[in-house]
Amino acid sequence: MELTELLKTQYVSVIAGAIGGVVTAWLTHRVLHKRGTFSYHVNHNRVGITTDDAVFGKVEASWNGNKIQNLYISNIELANESMNDYENVVVRVYTSDTQLLSESTQVANGPNILEWTERYKNSVSVAPNTQPTTAQKGIYFGQREYTIPVFNRGETVRLTYLNSATTANTPTIWVAVAIRGVKLKFRVPQPLVLGVPKPRAAIVGIVVCLAVVIALLFTDTPYWAVALVALALGLIAQVPGAYAVRAWRKLYNVIGG
Repeated sequence: MELTELLKTQYVSVIAGAIGGVVTAWLTHRVLHKRGTFSYHVNHNRVGITTDDAVFGKVEASWNGNKIQNLYISNIELANESMNDYENVVVRVYTSDTQLLSESTQVANGPNILEWTERYKNSVSVAPNTQPTTAQKGIYFGQREYTIPVFNRGETVRLTYLNSATTANTPTIWVAVAIRGVKLKFRVPQPLVLGVPKPRAAIVGIVVCLAVVIALLFTDTPYWAVALVALALGLIAQVPGAYAVRAWRKLYNVIGG
């Protein structure tokens, strides 16, 4: 190799290394300073109904002796998908078409429960020998407000409500979180593959399978073998996709410290 060609090769290596370093630094900065994201999804299950049916007869659902027209169990999962841990997170749950009767809360994979905020406690507090006001009933049946002392990255909070829908339709319950730099997203519940939503696993799996097939085309592997590999990967694309997503999550957490 001539000296000029050697120098060119070294220059190319230096330039490529510099570009790679800049890109790596930029990606790391983007990951570390990415905007925080919380997500939640809600699942409603009817557990009782009050009706007078011509075939099945009269059926009544009640709660503490009070007749309920439409009784539901609603489960909410709130997840911290960001790379940051947060303290004293205030979570507000609210609805306009159902009455929140009773509840249970849990930080997933742990014994801790959530407490109402002091503001909420004061708003529904009833003095001895008195009755709650109409405004207090509206607050209690229509909303909740909790404090999460520590909400770590990757952690999930579960909220379960026994509630009475005021219409014949499935109730709607919403979640609000007001934290600077954090975006809350509502997600429709999706079936999972190895803990990864199927649509995401399928898309990533297709990309992984294509990369494997393209890599095989640059080897001495016979075309018929490449075709068989492509067919096999196509049938199970969601599995490698799910593993790829999980690997990325682990790398994501390692980078975030």
